[in-house]
Amino acid sequence: MERQPIPRLLEAKIQGRLFGKKAILVFGPRQVGKTTLCMEILRKTDLPYTIFYGDDADIREAFAQANGTMLRNLIGDQKIILIDEAQRIPNIGLCLKIIVDQLPDVQVIATGSSSFDLANLSNEPLTGRKYEFFLYPLSFSEMVKHHGFLEEKRHLEHRMLYGYYPEIVTHANQEKELLNLLAGSYLYKDLLMLEGIKKPLILEKLLKALAMQLGSEVNYNELGQIVGADKNTVEKYIDLLEKAFVIFRVPAFNRNVRSELKKGKKIYFYDCGIRNAILKNFNPLSSRLDVGALWENFFLVERMKFLAANNQDAEFYFWRTTAQQEIDFIEESEGNIKAFECKWNPKTKTFFPSTFRDAYPYAALKVVNSGNFEEFTLNR
Repeated sequence: MERQPIPRLLEAKIQGRLFGKKAILVFGPRQVGKTTLCMEILRKTDLPYTIFYGDDADIREAFAQANGTMLRNLIGDQKIILIDEAQRIPNIGLCLKIIVDQLPDVQVIATGSSSFDLANLSNEPLTGRKYEFFLYPLSFSEMVKHHGFLEEKRHLEHRMLYGYYPEIVTHANQEKELLNLLAGSYLYKDLLMLEGIKKPLILEKLLKALAMQLGSEVNYNELGQIVGADKNTVEKYIDLLEKAFVIFRVPAFNRNVRSELKKGKKIYFYDCGIRNAILKNFNPLSSRLDVGALWENFFLVERMKFLAANNQDAEFYFWRTTAQQEIDFIEESEGNIKAFECKWNPKTKTFFPSTFRDAYPYAALKVVNSGNFEEFTLNR
């Protein structure tokens, strides 16, 4: 019996933008359910539609010489077209622009597991011609809606270990095997196709080094020594990994204090299961030394999912001084600041440095742990 997909919160948002005379772009890591989501939207329409798969060589060839006449012939009488893995099509920006400008009665939806500018594949701007959506792995909130709060709260440690990829969530007892497949070269398939990635072994070593340094400030020179590459190569590969939605960077926060770090980056993964698979470490939390960093990563991504679902824009930072005073995360939105300290154990005593409290007396101070996690990640 075929499994029914778990409903995604993004579906209603995309449906609300259909036929708004703009291209709909759905980005996100590989295997987070972009195609499944779009197929659900198509399944619920009475309009004729067709799907073009960017992984197919003949589709890439057909779109290679994009012009209005060719696209009209290709699309025919279809009212909705889905271009899946659109980043594989070299001139995708031009194709989308022509469809929006010359075929106003056609709704085009394009999915991408990497940014369309990953390899400078398109110089064609889509300013004013697109709605962009980002699909994360499944969220705590979506799973609560799927099978209830208590059931999902019981799975909290399991999610920290194995993550929220749909295939992982829906295939109990196969998590390790499936994650090992996901964390292999398929995860960064787009990157390995680029001419700039000449040493895939360095890419794999870099991913492992980043996974091991989770929650710590990264130094490109030190990473270079670990993986056997120069600083520029490390920075380039990290940039590409970010554009392929494998990792993301969190910068240092500085406004009012001379001793605050002005530069520096922390790097996190979009999914804890992928991070653990890279390290081949699925040990229970009770026997791990990285629980704090894992909880930081898990909470930050769930908070990002929550804000995105509620149409709230926010920037995230970490805070640290030269005297090593620190706060895990700073969330800044519309001039409001929230400072988060992440502690897995609710009994852990937590203090916010007086240097920060004095400099930012208006900041809301929040301690998030396994006991109150839902207050910051779930709509009640």
